[in-house]
Amino acid sequence: MQISLKRRQLLIGATAFGLSALSAYAFSQPEPNVIKITAMRFDYSPNQIHLKKDVPVVLEFTSLDIVMGFSLPDFNVRTDIIPGMLTRVSFTPDKMGEFLFHCDIFCGAGHEDMTGVIIVGA
Repeated sequence: MQISLKRRQLLIGATAFGLSALSAYAFSQPEPNVIKITAMRFDYSPNQIHLKKDVPVVLEFTSLDIVMGFSLPDFNVRTDIIPGMLTRVSFTPDKMGEFLFHCDIFCGAGHEDMTGVIIVGA
């Protein structure tokens, strides 16, 4: 089956336009901010994180000792943090303020103090 020259030109033009639009969309999106967080018994480091509203973020977790949890209820973000593995979660903060996060897997005496805060500004 042969495609006519006019149809071929139209197809090439439409494909080029689509790729151009996709490229423009990809470049208009802000790059995610990557924050590295280390979990160890009863502590996150850092335990205070500053973010900007509507800027995507990737939280990268490592655990130095045992399985931990991370829960940021105000943004519906939750993950397990397993020793020896890099755990990544992505989200875009869509509201400003101070939001508490905590470990939600019991890790021993002191577990209840394993908390932190994310501060989202303009």
